[in-house]
Amino acid sequence: MAPAKISLSSKLIILIVFIGIIILSLFIVLNPALAEGIANKDQPDFSSFIKNVQNGNPDDLRGVYVPGLLALAVVQQPWDEPGFVSRDPESITQFGMAKEAGIIGLLAHNYLAGSHYAGMKRGDEVRIIFGDGGVEYFIVKQILQYQALQPSSVHSDFRDLDTDIITTAQDVFRKVYSGDRHVTFQTCIEAEGNINWGRLFVIAEPKYHPILSWMASTGN
Repeated sequence: MAPAKISLSSKLIILIVFIGIIILSLFIVLNPALAEGIANKDQPDFSSFIKNVQNGNPDDLRGVYVPGLLALAVVQQPWDEPGFVSRDPESITQFGMAKEAGIIGLLAHNYLAGSHYAGMKRGDEVRIIFGDGGVEYFIVKQILQYQALQPSSVHSDFRDLDTDIITTAQDVFRKVYSGDRHVTFQTCIEAEGNINWGRLFVIAEPKYHPILSWMASTGN
């Protein structure tokens, strides 16, 4: 029997459900004291960081480096735990379903490694390091912040804090986890005493490199 095909709409629904699981897991507070001092640690130089995270496999995303801000190892979600988010204060987690779509989704608790995300700004350079030491460069282009109108619901509508426009969960997650290859950093926003209050997404797009672009255009 041929395997059943899953429609695009069904995949989107599954994605939203998994994102909901991830969001709920981001709200589990273990030890807020672990977050203290993360930003005060000295950032290693780039070459040393690459050596520290390498494992020899060119297909494994192993680290993320933003000059002057963060140097974090990347761990993978277990195949049977789509809501897994690392509780190591020096690691972030690659979102498995986004990876299948060619998007680099990086999840973190906002009281641990995700605390760095709030310090990112447009124009920051993001360096993605792979297991063989290869590096892919991106530039932060968008910073999206939303208030969840029903914080405890995975189907909550969201209010864009920049435009005040109300949008659905489906539209928000389609916006941040679909399209051309890019990096999406995701963590939670705590406000008004509510750890479920909102969501932060930082979007970085591939960095334009004139020499590589010329080589691609000429077939070299």
